[in-house]
Amino acid sequence: MSNIKQAFARGKAFIPFITCGDPDLETTAALVREMVRNGADLIELGIPFSDPTAEGPVIEAASQRALAGGVTTDKIFEMVRELRRDVSVPLVFMTYANAVFSYGSERFISICREIGIDGLILPDVPFEEKEEFLDLCRKYGVDLISFVAPTSADRISRIAKDSDGFLYVISSLGVTGTRDAITTDLASIIRVVRENTDTPCAVGFGISTPAQAAQIARIADGVIVGSAIVKLIKEFGRDSVGLVGAFVKSMKEAIS
Repeated sequence: MSNIKQAFARGKAFIPFITCGDPDLETTAALVREMVRNGADLIELGIPFSDPTAEGPVIEAASQRALAGGVTTDKIFEMVRELRRDVSVPLVFMTYANAVFSYGSERFISICREIGIDGLILPDVPFEEKEEFLDLCRKYGVDLISFVAPTSADRISRIAKDSDGFLYVISSLGVTGTRDAITTDLASIIRVVRENTDTPCAVGFGISTPAQAAQIARIADGVIVGSAIVKLIKEFGRDSVGLVGAFVKSMKEAIS
């Protein structure tokens, strides 16, 4: 069983997202450790990209701040290498195809394996075009995470059957960001997933409160939260670590 699937074996998984280098890499590392202490089961680390097409304004602005601060992929790799001295929860990179291409796909994915990255999320790579990345990910034992969206319809079963790690179920159409309510019929999407695979499914996009997280956890295996955390980091910067920890604790308790 992969490290990622093990993260779901202990119960409902809480998966926070942060952008590496916002406000700086030292704070990012401190945030990771604090989130682990407060119950994060798996952490998504965003590699900043100049044109993050799946992101709403909150995470897009975080990417811009990180890039303006001089963050590079190599510096992020070094941070992860350091984190792996004491952090054992699964870590997953979220970035875009061009960021991987420009670095060199095989070089990028082989380094992911070397430094202890368990999975890779590329939101701009459609299921039908993932083969080039998938072959390399499977070669190096890095799970390529697939998306299931409300528009996936008759493709859900195919996506589910060829999934690794966990399935990222998008709660709503559009880009990332907090929402007042999740109105998509997620139960029927997840039912199709479960008819076709035992890969766990986690729901993301728009979840920002413990009540929303608890609602999602009743039907899904995990809950992903990004924008609500990134907002805290934007507001409080280097002083956000304890606040983010408390937020993660409240979300984890809500889904347990």
